[in-house]
Amino acid sequence: MRRPLIGLTSYAQHVQFGRNDMMAGMLPMNYVKAVHATGGRAVLVTPDDPGTDVLESLDGIVFTGGGDVDPAHYGAEPHPQTEVDAIRDAAELLLMRAALDADLPVLGVCRGHQVMAVATGGALHQHLPELIGHDRHRAHAGTDPLAASAGDYGRHDVVIAEDSRAHDLFGRHVSVNSFHHQAVADPGEFVATGWCPDDRVIEIIEHPGRRFALGVQWHPERTADLRAFVALTEAALIDRKVAAVV
Repeated sequence: MRRPLIGLTSYAQHVQFGRNDMMAGMLPMNYVKAVHATGGRAVLVTPDDPGTDVLESLDGIVFTGGGDVDPAHYGAEPHPQTEVDAIRDAAELLLMRAALDADLPVLGVCRGHQVMAVATGGALHQHLPELIGHDRHRAHAGTDPLAASAGDYGRHDVVIAEDSRAHDLFGRHVSVNSFHHQAVADPGEFVATGWCPDDRVIEIIEHPGRRFALGVQWHPERTADLRAFVALTEAALIDRKVAAVV
């Protein structure tokens, strides 16, 4: 039996290959390794030429981390610290809404968790330090988030609501890494089920009307705790088995 095909959203970035400067579809390999380690087969979904037809070939999809979502999508003016990628926003909001409509298993990581909220009518806090009075949700000063190990990230606990899918996965508490300056303010159609206990920043959201649609604000792909990816792959495998029977 083939592995479930798990899409990974990616971004376009100018890179240097030898003497050549070119645009490339980019994603840290941590995501690919996390999917493969938990029984899936990773497929990169680039933001160019966006279309929902790609979802027809996938058994599940991960909306990955990255830059800020344009606040215009939730009716706000941009903060001076907000940096957006309009092409990626357009592609991922389109794919997120279509994936949820199709009840395709979905995992949102960091930015992807925020895309979940915005795509369903929610909103974000654009710059957490101004809201909570500290910058401990970001990595240590001077580190590169694309090259960093888990130890280079901020770290804190998350408390999880009982009677939630997240509680079934992680229990009442989980210790997470952290690299973000924005956060979910209004989860839209989703329900917040996990928070940082020190400042009540939303760290987990899940959709009550979908079989598996979970967002986490941290980066599980950079840790040994891949339970979110395991749950996604299991949901994707169940979905494919049901489809095969039908």
